[in-house]
Amino acid sequence: MTVTSVTDLRRIAEAVDQLRNRSVASVTMRSDCRQLRLTLDDGKTALVSVLLDDDGRPRLDIDVLRPPDDRSGGQLEVGFGAGA
Repeated sequence: MTVTSVTDLRRIAEAVDQLRNRSVASVTMRSDCRQLRLTLDDGKTALVSVLLDDDGRPRLDIDVLRPPDDRSGGQLEVGFGAGA
């Protein structure tokens, strides 16, 4: 039996908590069935994956990704030179 670390369990619990009271807009399953992508109504994306540990045993993982911030205005430009 594989023991999951407390840090991993907390990270997964925090990710799942972000899904509370959200509606799912779309669901996509990867062709090899190792990843499920849930697009939520607020623009966030939840990725539920099966990863293999060092011994080849499957491990469940979940991450919640926020959409890019549209207010950014593009890339940060930094000038290099005498006047910059």
